Amino acid sequence: MKATDEQITVGLAQIAPVWLDREGTLKKVTDYVSQAADQGCRLVTFGEALVPGYPFWLERTDGARFNSPVQKEIHAKYLQEAVVVEEHLGELQELAQQKQIAVYLGCIERALDRGGHSVYCSLVYINPAGEIGSVHRKLMPTYEERLSWSPGDGHGLRVHPLGAFTVGGLNCWENWMPLPRASLYAQGEDVHIAVWPGAERNTQDITRFIAQESRSYVISVSGLMRKSDIPDEIPHTQLIRENSNEYLANGGSCVASPNGQWLLEPQVGEEGLYTATLDHQKVREERQNFDPSGHYSRPDVTQLIVNRERQSVLKFS
Repeated sequence: MKATDEQITVGLAQIAPVWLDREGTLKKVTDYVSQAADQGCRLVTFGEALVPGYPFWLERTDGARFNSPVQKEIHAKYLQEAVVVEEHLGELQELAQQKQIAVYLGCIERALDRGGHSVYCSLVYINPAGEIGSVHRKLMPTYEERLSWSPGDGHGLRVHPLGAFTVGGLNCWENWMPLPRASLYAQGEDVHIAVWPGAERNTQDITRFIAQESRSYVISVSGLMRKSDIPDEIPHTQLIRENSNEYLANGGSCVASPNGQWLLEPQVGEEGLYTATLDHQKVREERQNFDPSGHYSRPDVTQLIVNRERQSVLKFS
């Protein structure tokens, strides 16, 4: 399809990582990008923290114990396998350019602009020209995630044109935060990407709610993680396995239309590439009676201020 078409097909790659293996997981990602492009997708999305994986070990290994050798060893492995955006995504960018497909990728970012030894839960957008359009670092890690991830900033609260659509995205529970959502709506977002580590309980209600609130398409894409996906090679494998059920994350990827109805109901328990076709006319139809940043807003009464400066402890004068 041409970039000006009113309809676009999108792909939801609900897959498990090669857990705590950056290169192995990126290889799997590129395979699914190629599959999506071959099926006519203009955009393919992946779950939260997929590369190199969500920190499932924390709640299974007494993650809050201070100065624990177990936590230090696993965390060191996590840092080793984390993504440096400037160094590790080149092959994926080249593939996006070759296939003329946009990619939303959830990854654990080891940020060189913050010293290179802390990690952020980041959502990276790569456009069909292979350029990195934004890197959104999750504003507030949730519960035990704070034992591993650093809090992000507003620099990545950005949207991107894709055909007739404007796409934006948030990580997991920050989709519950009204003001970050509103900041994307106000920039013209009409396709909202919500990425999750994987659980139907997370996606079955909020996906349709955000669609009804925003009058946009909402794509919730989840990862998958099974006990059998825990590899032998990582530190303290046996401890993690013995405290895990069959599923650590069961998926739940889905798509809601701008009227809040399902276009793709939550998909549970299976890896796969799921597709849906979006029609921009449906957005325009639903904005007739409600447009949260347009005719149904009152900027003379309420306004939102967004700081999109990338935060750093160092500034050179």
